Formats: sequence, C-alpha cells, structure tokens
Amino acid sequence: MRSRPVVAIDGPSGAGKTTVSKRLAEAAGLVRVDTGAMYRAVALAARSKGVPWDDPVRLGVTARELALSFRTVAGAPRVFLSDEDVSEAIRTPEISMGASAVSVHGPVRDAMVAMQREMAKEGGVVLEGRDTGTVVFPDAEAKFFLDAAAAVRARRRYMEIKPPGAQSFEEVLRDVLRRDVQDSTRKHSPLRVAEGAVYIDSTTMTVDEVVREMLRGLPGITR
Repeated sequence: MRSRPVVAIDGPSGAGKTTVSKRLAEAAGLVRVDTGAMYRAVALAARSKGVPWDDPVRLGVTARELALSFRTVAGAPRVFLSDEDVSEAIRTPEISMGASAVSVHGPVRDAMVAMQREMAKEGGVVLEGRDTGTVVFPDAEAKFFLDAAAAVRARRRYMEIKPPGAQSFEEVLRDVLRRDVQDSTRKHSPLRVAEGAVYIDSTTMTVDEVVREMLRGLPGITR
C-alpha cells in the first residue's frame, strides 16, 4: 500500500499533459516523471548511434542502456542523457515523430515501463504519457485522460516550436493527426482511456481549470 498516490495522466499529443502535470505536481507536492521525454530520449539516442527507428532489436538495446536522468538546473527541470542536457534537442518536430515511431516496439516499451515503475514505486509522483494508466500503473490511485480537439492541440504544438516558424500550422496539424493514428493503432500499449480514468476535455479550459479539476480527484492530498 503506497502512502502517497501515483497519479497517471494519459492523452494524445498536444493535449497539455506536460504543462498540466508540472502544475499539478507543484500544487500537490508530488514529483513529476515525464514518460514522454523518455521515449523522445530513446529516439534521440538511437539517431545519434545510427540505429533506425524501425529496428526493434537494436532499439531495445538502446533503451535498456539509456543513461537517462531528470535534474533540476537553476530551478527548472531538465533532461540529461549521460551528462548532456538534451531538454531542447528532444522537443524538435523530428524527434517528436521519432518518439512515436520507437514507442510502437515492444522491447522499447518493456525497457521504459520497467524504468518508470522503478522511478515511481514508492508513490508520490505524477506520470504523464500514453499508457501510464493502462500499462505502467493500472493500479494508480488517480488516473486522468486529458484530451482536446485536434486543431487546438496542433495550435499548442505550433506555439511551442523552436525556432518559431520551423513548421507551418498545417504541417503541425498533419503531424498531430498522424501521431494520433500511430499512437491509437500501435500493437503494443495503444493509446486509450484507462479503466476508471477521469476524462477531461481541455479544448475550452485553461490550465488552472484543468489542474483544479484534477486536484479534486486526488486521494490523500491536503490542499
């Protein structure tokens, strides 16, 4: 029995999981684990090693050997591969699609799920991704599925692109729709609403409104 809750937030690309999970973890005094960043890191590491994103065997080895860590630098959360800060490198449009590509492979998902369970085994964490409530922690004390209309999700992605203008809005929308198909139809751990999860459509909601709704559903949290 965990003394503090595991909170699982799933949802499609651009639904606002990253922003909401950060704010929720801060408001509830929990630690945030960015599972999406982990798959992005696998894609980046594979590219740097010349491992194709459609090679499950070599990708599995890359994932198992991943020297990944989450650190706080100058008060901000950062992602490191070995001693290299890759926080920006994993957020490019190419690596975003790469994360979706590598995540379809069983060996990669097995390695990442094992790592995520180890990170969160004591509870007191917020995890966000595609299968945190369905596969990684189906016994999570709180599960949410955060969604939004595709055009709204694409707009959010478009505003995050670095450098600005690197992709048109139309290109970003196509990428979002393509990733939706990849994530929901993949053989291993497809994106779906977990049993018992609270479904939240953030299309017309502010971040504060989403966080407030989630806080109401957290057990054992004094606010």
